[in-house]
Amino acid sequence: MIGILLVLVGGAIGSICRFWWSGVVGQRLGETFPYGTLFVNLVGCLIIGIAGGFLDKVPGVSWEQPMRLFVSVGICGGLTTFSSFSLQTMNLLLSKRWGAAVANIVFSTIFCFGLVATGWWIGHLA
Repeated sequence: MIGILLVLVGGAIGSICRFWWSGVVGQRLGETFPYGTLFVNLVGCLIIGIAGGFLDKVPGVSWEQPMRLFVSVGICGGLTTFSSFSLQTMNLLLSKRWGAAVANIVFSTIFCFGLVATGWWIGHLA
């Protein structure tokens, strides 16, 4: 139950930050390019990288898993799932699973965009 609460609170924080930061960045830089989304993806990747690197150095301490849930799953999950994709790809690279890392990058990019396009098309049929 504590894990769910940590993800819930962290996710709320991340979602609020996404809404606010993407709006502020979009207002300042314009909406002709998704600068706000790019900004939150970059920030989320930095945060999850810092958390992952730090928590990797302290395995087994009592607060490691709760902190991982709160920051990586909660805050970064609410802020951007691109950060999770990036951390998972980094972990594949660190474990020298080169093919899996490249496959994750290629398939995620192609299939995710393809499914957005498919969903868009289906949405227009309705």
